[in-house]
Amino acid sequence: MSELVPTQYFIQGITKSGRKFRPSDWSERLCGVMSGFGPKQKGPNAYMQYSIYVRPTMIDDIKVVILDSRLRDIEPMAFDFVLNFAKDNELVVTETCELPPHHAVQVAQRRGPQ
Repeated sequence: MSELVPTQYFIQGITKSGRKFRPSDWSERLCGVMSGFGPKQKGPNAYMQYSIYVRPTMIDDIKVVILDSRLRDIEPMAFDFVLNFAKDNELVVTETCELPPHHAVQVAQRRGPQ
C-alpha cells in the first residue's frame, strides 16, 4: 500500500558528470512509453495522453521526468523500469514528497497574522 504522502522522483536530463542527456526528446520518449490512451476512447477519436504517474516537464532549461511513487502500487515493473532507465543512463534523480493540501494552512496558522 502506498504511503500517505506520495513521493515523487525528479529525473533530470543531466548526467551525474554534469553533461546534458541526449537525445533532446528523451523525456517525451520515456513518458510516451508509459502513456495511455484516453479518456476511455477507442478508434479514430482516441488520443495519447501522458500517465499521471510519469510525466515530462521543464525546470529552468532542464528536461525532467516526474515519477510518482504510486505507480509502484499499480505496476511495480513499470516503476522499476523508469528508475532503472535513470540509473543506467547515470541521470540525476531527486526524491521529494508532495505536501498535503492542508499543510500551507497549518503553517500560516502557526505563524499568526503578519
